Amino acid sequence: MAARLNLRELKKQRTRTALLRAALELFTTQGFDRTTVDEIVEACEVSQRTFFRYFANKEEAAFAVQDMVESRFVAALRERPAEESPFEALRHTVLGTWDALSRSVEEVIPVELHMRTYQLIESTPSLLAVHLRRSIELEEEIARVIAEREGLDVDSDPRPRVAVAAFSGVMRLAGRLWGAGEDTSIDAIRALTETYLDHLTPSIGERWRRARA
Repeated sequence: MAARLNLRELKKQRTRTALLRAALELFTTQGFDRTTVDEIVEACEVSQRTFFRYFANKEEAAFAVQDMVESRFVAALRERPAEESPFEALRHTVLGTWDALSRSVEEVIPVELHMRTYQLIESTPSLLAVHLRRSIELEEEIARVIAEREGLDVDSDPRPRVAVAAFSGVMRLAGRLWGAGEDTSIDAIRALTETYLDHLTPSIGERWRRARA
């Protein structure tokens, strides 16, 4: 019985992965809005009913891998050493997430396809609007994790939300510049993220006025 259940779950996982990969390939080659569910299921030789068994809609498929990455980021943040400052914990977590991205994403789709999907989201108005809404929700979750680490009440102490807002702004900037560049590798976005994070504290903690000659 256990063997049959495991085989059934494995088959379901393979079907979901095939649908996800087909959807993302179509989204990134011909556009999200121009891709239909019929085209996705045709590529996998399954029915529409099968697609909707795994995904509520195309949007959910577009963000499926991002969901996984974000969930692992939050889990990793919770596990950072308690002696780290909020910014240190956020910085180490995000850089560690990029380091582990290849392994985690490759469990589902090629990393190259995930990076193309990231660019697609940034360049598709309908997906970008969803991405911004999701980012706000993720920022709130992260702020609450930071507040919990520091023993603060997130609703009475503004510092966790302020810190996360600054951190998220840097992340969005790095992602936008990476998406507009020629090198779309994980190494490129990791390096860009690290560079901009390194400038966060000096940028907000020092005076910017140029010294007069």
